Amino acid sequence: MNFLGVIPARLQSTRLPRKVLRDIAGVPMVVHVFNRARACTKLTDVLVATDSDEVVEACRTHHIPAVTTSSAHASGTDRLWEVSRARWADVYVNIQGDEPLVTCGHIDTLLQPFLTQPEVQVTTLKIRATPEEAASPTVNKVVTNTHGDALYFSKYAIPYDRDRRGDITYWKHIGLYAYRRPVLEVFHRLPPSPLERAEGLEQLRLLEEGIAIRVLETTEPTIGVDTEDDLRAVEAALARRHR
Repeated sequence: MNFLGVIPARLQSTRLPRKVLRDIAGVPMVVHVFNRARACTKLTDVLVATDSDEVVEACRTHHIPAVTTSSAHASGTDRLWEVSRARWADVYVNIQGDEPLVTCGHIDTLLQPFLTQPEVQVTTLKIRATPEEAASPTVNKVVTNTHGDALYFSKYAIPYDRDRRGDITYWKHIGLYAYRRPVLEVFHRLPPSPLERAEGLEQLRLLEEGIAIRVLETTEPTIGVDTEDDLRAVEAALARRHR
């Protein structure tokens, strides 16, 4: 199968402006993401999709293929849809531009169901949440059914521990996705859904349309960079690995 890795890289992010170009160990963050993704042998190719000439120039400096997409897109998934109009693939992998610790293990796990389960249309990842992550409204959580498909995503701790038993396992959602090509067409055609608008989570649009999202477990932690503290945590993690 043909698996195309796409790194959406919007420069004007809300919580941490210009984060995809923020310096980490002397290199822009988006370069770290690309280099890690390009090392994954299951991906046929990898490119950056952006609406910023500055990001395109940074990619050119580091010999990274980049395409310019519309500035009107509200989400990374919409950027993938635009890429899919020009670049054919069986599956498009959304590798967030703010995930500089992404691993080949993450990507291999995302892609495995497409090789053996033709009914799977979308995949994403989860990892056990720490108590601090479960309580944090900046960390996305997910609950799944017995088949491993998502029931719901939220920034708040789900399920609610009504009786305060304290024995509930919470799952952190890692925002990497893989989509079969037709799903991107469906996503882009649909307007933002009520749950999506309420939670600010684009993947809820697919759930409200009845499209299943298979959620695979990983044990490899990662750090999605949304704040200055996240940036420092990534720098420390990379320094430890280098040592």
